[in-house]
Amino acid sequence: MSERWDAVEFKARIDVLLADFLAEEARQLLAIDDVLKPVAEQLQVAAGHGKRLRAAFCYWGWRAAGQPDSDALVRAAASMELVHAAAVVHDDIIDDSPLRHNLPTVHIALQAPLAGRLERRAAARSLAMLVGDHLMALAGQLFATSGLPAAYLARARPMWAELARELIAGECLEILSTGTSPDMDVSMKVVRYKTAKYTVEQPLLIGGLLGGASPGLRVGLSAYGLLLGEAFQLRDDLLGLFGEPGRTGKASLDDIRGHRPTALLAKTWQAALPAQRERLAGVLGRRDLTEEHLDDVRELMVALKAPEQVEKMIAARVQEAIRHLDELDLPHSARQALTALAGSATDRRH
Repeated sequence: MSERWDAVEFKARIDVLLADFLAEEARQLLAIDDVLKPVAEQLQVAAGHGKRLRAAFCYWGWRAAGQPDSDALVRAAASMELVHAAAVVHDDIIDDSPLRHNLPTVHIALQAPLAGRLERRAAARSLAMLVGDHLMALAGQLFATSGLPAAYLARARPMWAELARELIAGECLEILSTGTSPDMDVSMKVVRYKTAKYTVEQPLLIGGLLGGASPGLRVGLSAYGLLLGEAFQLRDDLLGLFGEPGRTGKASLDDIRGHRPTALLAKTWQAALPAQRERLAGVLGRRDLTEEHLDDVRELMVALKAPEQVEKMIAARVQEAIRHLDELDLPHSARQALTALAGSATDRRH
């Protein structure tokens, strides 16, 4: 790989690696019983999409520590994408989301091979849960068998444990907060632990730890990563309601139907007058939402300038993240790549 950051080239590298790894796992499953074919297929589909940002942050944490390009490191970095795939499968089950990347979510897709079964929906959800569990186990396997020296892997193992703990904590916080009165502090804690840390900060630190990054470098990468991870999820909240479903690949009604504790909703609630809160409360959590309801919520949010406030939060975090980056003594290629990633992670069009 050249010294100049090429996101397309890197994504292709990760895509091929994961496709081969999961194809072999699918073969192992089918060797047990052919009836497992739908599960094996969904295992591959679940990890077959995305920009590979988490792998990229892990890779550039390694390079930031002064290490050269390494195929073994790329395998370790690819494991971050299996963590993400596992989290997405579980998240879609929890939220009962019907679409992801314009395809049926795993728990929806797995209903097809269960046609004619009683409790087909419940059985498909159970299978999907197991697909998510297996993806997380495979993430650990890919990391451990990456080919990096055992001493390098040992340096990053505590961060792996932290990533798993905080990802689960974030998902639990969201579930416990769903349906409650919108609160900005609660929303930002969910943002931080459910998404921000495992998307940017922790992959960066795992890469840095593998590469022997100094304590000072790790502090700087952490500050950059946490701010950027928060900006990433704030952008996702905006896209969830204001993005085009054909481009986001997800249903626009999910956050409102689920009455999820997003920062966008909290900002709207803060600015709303009593009558406007009553209007909003009448829509949140309804299972029979229509596009008209969605348009009404959007209109209210725009009138209260909530999207504009969230845009300012994103911009401020990106600016502060870059400032932390500028304070670090980094190889030129790492600085260039991490600066570019700050833009691509938060200025997404889909």
